[in-house]
Amino acid sequence: MARSSQTLWRGRRVRPELLGLVPLCMVLSKALPPPSVLADDPPLTRDVPIQEFQNRAEIPHYNYDAPPQGVFRSIVVAESFEEELGFQRTHEIIPVNPGQIFKPGPQPIFIVFSVYPHFQSYQVLGVCFPERVDGLDTKTPVAQDSMYLALEDDTGYLKLFPPEGGWKPGKYKVEIHVGWEVSDVSLMGTMRFAVGQQEGQ
Repeated sequence: MARSSQTLWRGRRVRPELLGLVPLCMVLSKALPPPSVLADDPPLTRDVPIQEFQNRAEIPHYNYDAPPQGVFRSIVVAESFEEELGFQRTHEIIPVNPGQIFKPGPQPIFIVFSVYPHFQSYQVLGVCFPERVDGLDTKTPVAQDSMYLALEDDTGYLKLFPPEGGWKPGKYKVEIHVGWEVSDVSLMGTMRFAVGQQEGQ
């Protein structure tokens, strides 16, 4: 009668060569999570309404009646400007005596600005309207100017000459446009200044 090639282990017949795998299987069975945990589906995210998905509340509203942003790094109204040689050997326009109130008279008023780096040339245009000036129509421009910016230009200015007889006391606004002509689409923002007696004078 042939001798059995199996050995009893915990009441069960097991081949001798498999006895070494039994402790390993026991360790792995304790280390792995139960099958019910592995089979769980990942949690589902909630359905987002289409209005919330398309119109995010955190998107700020752009105000065209305020100083322009976008391509402009800075922009101010000033009495004059100076040119300095920048670190890139380009001419930089520096505002002189920036402010919001200017003297009446025949002297021009300047809009001085700096822009972010750009990869194509464009124009900056300014159209000045009286907002509250006696004898002047609010819808009729009193001054305008434009400046061409090449690829290497990052500063510039607009020179606004007064209407006939000089700047009259009152409040003015300057619509700032970017493009090749003035239109509703090219409007980027609005600068404001006043003409009158300055404080301390």
